[in-house]
Amino acid sequence: MNNETMSVMDRVDALKQHIASLQSVVVAFSGGVDSTFLLKVAHDALGDRLIAVTARSASFPLRELNEAKAFCRSEGIRHIVVDSEELDIEGFSHNPINRCYLCKHELFEKMLVIAAQNNIQYVAEGSNLDDEGDYRPGLQAVAELHIKSPLREVGFTKQEIRECSRQLGLRTWNKQSFACLSSRFPYGEEITEKKLGMVDRAEQLLLDLGFHQLLVRIHGEMARIEVLPDEFEKLLIYRERIVRAFREYGFQYVTMDLQGYRTGSMNEPLNL
Repeated sequence: MNNETMSVMDRVDALKQHIASLQSVVVAFSGGVDSTFLLKVAHDALGDRLIAVTARSASFPLRELNEAKAFCRSEGIRHIVVDSEELDIEGFSHNPINRCYLCKHELFEKMLVIAAQNNIQYVAEGSNLDDEGDYRPGLQAVAELHIKSPLREVGFTKQEIRECSRQLGLRTWNKQSFACLSSRFPYGEEITEKKLGMVDRAEQLLLDLGFHQLLVRIHGEMARIEVLPDEFEKLLIYRERIVRAFREYGFQYVTMDLQGYRTGSMNEPLNL
């Protein structure tokens, strides 16, 4: 039976069996669509032979951390929060094109220590098949440190993860896609805690205004807002409020990207 003929729950069962074969796992858990689905299925497969680990840092919004904590509490999953301060990693703040590799490598090393301390055999993360089609230097760290990627290994796409999450009753099934706040900076532009805070506050405002899928990219003193095209008009309705607030946060200029929301727009100049 191939992926096209398997039902949604057949796919979930295949993933559960795959994870069960690992016997015990530490899961990198951000509270996003992919890692929540992975953690839920892993918990069903492994029970207390599972630990969720979330990294606390300046590039990870507090709302996301709180959601991750709440999910683990509600599911009865052991949860460890580690401080992974990316800005302290040599070279990270200069925002090189392998920035994600530097961050992931440091986090996975900490997770491997946690796994060893708790007699757990593997560390797993939640990348999916779609991630292989974009520039993802973090996957290099996954390969180098022999981190497991069950969703890719079983063959899940993002859309399939959303559908399976919906069938499982996970509230994250239609949650907006999210990457760390450092991904909002053009490569080569200095990443600072102040600028990360500006982006965080700007995105929180847009979420509070009811925008679903969004990003605020930062270019020096300019904010470039990405929302879905069908929300362009809504952005203009709130234009004055948004501009006023963004300037209070520290932005001098506020713009709307006419191409709309898309993942990896900071990778476009790389021509990869």
